[in-house]
Amino acid sequence: MKLTHAPLRLAIGAFILNSGLGKRSLEGEAAAGMHGMAVGAMPQLQQFEPDRFAKLLSRAEMALGAALLAPFVPSLLAGAGLTAFGAGLVQLYLKTPGMREQNSLRPSQAGIGLAKDVWLVGAGLTLVLDSLTHRRKQL
Repeated sequence: MKLTHAPLRLAIGAFILNSGLGKRSLEGEAAAGMHGMAVGAMPQLQQFEPDRFAKLLSRAEMALGAALLAPFVPSLLAGAGLTAFGAGLVQLYLKTPGMREQNSLRPSQAGIGLAKDVWLVGAGLTLVLDSLTHRRKQL
C-alpha cells in the first residue's frame, strides 16, 4: 500500500468494517427489511432468505473493511472491491422508489444516506487508477 493511500483506506475501511460488525446479529424484521430493499434494486438477491442475506452482507462488509485496512492487500484489489461495493449501493439508490426527487438524480431527503455512497465508487476508482498508472510508470 502506498502511504498516500493510507488515509483513504483507513477511514473507509474502518467505517465499512464497523458496519459489517453491526450487521452480524441482524435477524427477523431487520434482516427482512434490508433484504426487501436490496431485492427491489437487484431481484437476483431474492434467492437468499433474509437472515442468510444479512449474514452474507455482514461478512462481505467485514471482509472488504479488513482488506482496506490491511497494508499487505494491494490497493488495486482493495479499490476494485470498494468500487464494486459502492456501485451496488449506488444501484440501490437509483432503483429504490423515494430515494430521488421526481425525474432527477438529486436525492430526496430519504435518499441522502444512500446518495452519498457515490463517494465510495470515486474512492475505489481512485485506488484502482492510481495503482494502474503507478504500475505503468514503473515499467
